[in-house]
Amino acid sequence: MRVTKVVLMAALLVGSAPIGLYAQKTGTSARKSVVARSDTRELPADQQIIQALNRLTFGPRPGDVAKVRAMGLDNWIDLQLHPDRINDNVMDDFINAKYAALRQDQNDLLKQYAVQQRERREIKRDKADSTKGLTPQDSAMIMEQRQLQNGRRQVVTQLQSSRVARAVGSERQLQEVMTDFWENHFNIYLAKGAPEPYYLVDFDQNVIRPNALGKFRDLLEATAKSPAMLFYLDNARSMADSTQPTLQGQNGPRMRAVPMRRGRLGGVFGMPMPMPRQPQPQQQRQRQGLNENYGRELLELHTLGVDGGYTQQDVINVARAFTGWTIRPPAQGGGFIFRPQVHDAGAKVVLGHKLAAGRGIEDGEDVLDIVSRSPSTAHFIAFKLARRFVSDSPSKALVDHAAQVFLKTDGDIRETLRAIITSPEFFSQQAFRTKVKTPFEVVVSAARAMNAQPDETPRSAQIIAYLGQPIFGHQAPNGWPETGDAWMNTGAILNRINFGMAAAAGRLPGVDIGSQPGLDSLQSAPREKQVDAVVSMVLNGMASPDTRAVLLSGEHPLLNNSSGQSMQAMDSSTADSDEMMSGAGNPRPKNGGGAKKVALQGRGLGAVPQLSGITQIVGLALGSPEFQRH
Repeated sequence: MRVTKVVLMAALLVGSAPIGLYAQKTGTSARKSVVARSDTRELPADQQIIQALNRLTFGPRPGDVAKVRAMGLDNWIDLQLHPDRINDNVMDDFINAKYAALRQDQNDLLKQYAVQQRERREIKRDKADSTKGLTPQDSAMIMEQRQLQNGRRQVVTQLQSSRVARAVGSERQLQEVMTDFWENHFNIYLAKGAPEPYYLVDFDQNVIRPNALGKFRDLLEATAKSPAMLFYLDNARSMADSTQPTLQGQNGPRMRAVPMRRGRLGGVFGMPMPMPRQPQPQQQRQRQGLNENYGRELLELHTLGVDGGYTQQDVINVARAFTGWTIRPPAQGGGFIFRPQVHDAGAKVVLGHKLAAGRGIEDGEDVLDIVSRSPSTAHFIAFKLARRFVSDSPSKALVDHAAQVFLKTDGDIRETLRAIITSPEFFSQQAFRTKVKTPFEVVVSAARAMNAQPDETPRSAQIIAYLGQPIFGHQAPNGWPETGDAWMNTGAILNRINFGMAAAAGRLPGVDIGSQPGLDSLQSAPREKQVDAVVSMVLNGMASPDTRAVLLSGEHPLLNNSSGQSMQAMDSSTADSDEMMSGAGNPRPKNGGGAKKVALQGRGLGAVPQLSGITQIVGLALGSPEFQRH
């Protein structure tokens, strides 16, 4: 019986049709070819606002619907498309005040870390060569090294926490949604190696966020030159092999190409990256030769798409074009540098375009020009944006239209997105509340729905990781799943319901039901009146008969059958939380219905709290299908 109910719940969460009171048969799909490019909007005015707030922000705060209604929906959308026009000083001040580790010069921290690592190796070597124990100087050095390690851990936790804080509190909500989109599109794994967290601070603050609504070509080059990407996909150690000339004619011994290791399923989707490698001495790196990882993912995941029309020879020639794009050593502070002495200066052909011999950094820059302006890239990016903002299966008409805008505007992300989020498909009944939230979206939207202030602690980020989506924690370059079915399985559904109850109980930082305007005065009100207030505040006034029945009775069939199951120990075999949160280890998340899961052992939300009254109603509402979809 319980399995049947879980299956039904999963069907509600991932089904393509709207749920409950607003499930209306409109015949939209049959009319798409006729009205796809008209101004027709099927949703009533207030539902248009709810749709926009659900998709273009991380969920509405109390009062947001009224604010957008007063401003005018189209004016609000245009403002969100221009984040530079939105005053976000409060959020900026919060970030500056609460995250001291992120304010520091990451290059200086990287230098310190490199020095300490070298000194630690020297201590170990000296101790191995000596019969004496550690000297007081050695002990002091080890203490300094531990302090620096703690500093690196602090960088990791503050980077993850700041991502959540911005998503909860920033007024520039669409920019934050697009930052989340692009950081998943250009995925980087935090635990790749020791320097990666330092590189990721720059990646988040200076590469992705400022370019999230700009020109795609600018964003692409920023990621290509990002030390975070160069390190993650191994391009920092890719160099010309011995069969090709370099700009300085310095060819070493013959070196072979090193393709990315592939799994049994083919491709990289769902498969782990090779085990993270630490930076190697120069004499070892010299033997690596050409590395195809970045060239392959640039074509397959960043631009053209797996069906974009490229060949293996294109992958090789793209990799050759990017030889010499590397990083200064950590002891020198990192940072992008082009090294002509290891660049393959031979002639190349990429997607039919000839790159003459004898050139340097221009080879890689020309490749970025070629792929960013390709119709395949336009279609691939348009499809991914439409999938994120409209439907797991967006219509061909919408994708084609957005791709045309992308090409006509020279890859203008803002205008391509505008074409999608002002389209009839975006405001259709078929799209309304049909997308399943990711764990990141679930936690952040719950905080916003409860009017919580941004959380300066690691707690909210840990809860997101527990639910299956550690920030910067996806190991493979394809990023987290982007469709609802990948996030839904029996354990995930139960975890989300339990999370709703725990959040209402105050285990989500900043959430206090007793202080919520509109709810604080209803503690002794009749149950039905309490339910009406919660549905209005948390579910925008819309709940299915089944959900309303659960809220009225206070009995959820899955919770009743879970026997008080603890959220701490859903999967005792998953990776250690300290390693994941610090980025120090290389945990291998288990696959749970397509979504990688990392449980936070010892840091879960505890056993399902026994709630009553309006707090119980809020918890059940946060775990309902209506709230889990947007």
